[in-house]
Amino acid sequence: MNKILAHYVPLVEFLGKALGPDYEVALHDLSGGIYSYSIVAIANGFNTGRTVGSPITGKALEFITDKVYETEDYRVNYTGRVSSNTVTRSSTMFIKDENEKLLGMLCINYNTARLNDAVNRIFELFQLHPIAKAAPQEDEALPPHDPTAEYFTSSIETLISSMLNVSTPRERLTQEEKIDIVRGLNQKGIFQIKGAVSEVAAQLCTSEASIYRYLGKINKE
Repeated sequence: MNKILAHYVPLVEFLGKALGPDYEVALHDLSGGIYSYSIVAIANGFNTGRTVGSPITGKALEFITDKVYETEDYRVNYTGRVSSNTVTRSSTMFIKDENEKLLGMLCINYNTARLNDAVNRIFELFQLHPIAKAAPQEDEALPPHDPTAEYFTSSIETLISSMLNVSTPRERLTQEEKIDIVRGLNQKGIFQIKGAVSEVAAQLCTSEASIYRYLGKINKE
């Protein structure tokens, strides 16, 4: 682990205890460019189901690809979602060295489920309509994919699946549709992750050679 990042490890545990169990605190090590298991310290990870060794998120990849860290020191209060569809209020601080090179990210994700539940209980007490739901019931349809939200996953497979968001059965996708999907994933920086090509190929029901061919075509464009 980078020496600068090592100083943040105790801070992760401290913030997790100080803020309380609804706050997940995660430290990502990006110094080696290996994003497939970037979390090196985490507190209250049960909120998203992640542990040390879990991968970077699509939103974090977006920050890296867009080089947001070059002009900003942090991003605060953007929406995150976990697999159960519970909403989080998320914030990220960019950790950089003396040359402004990105080394890592310190992320705080506030799970709003208990807050929403408390608010709705108060509304019920006063016989008012609830204003929020902590999570959908089993027989309720999930809301549509939100491309602006951060989706928390514990593996590369689920990360890529959350970023694909394909409504058409994947075995029926045309070549042009697959190229468009690969183009979008490339713009989001997914292929910076080791093993992403093979996983995207598997999820698009095609070969790794085809994905590399699509990327070659996209790069020429």
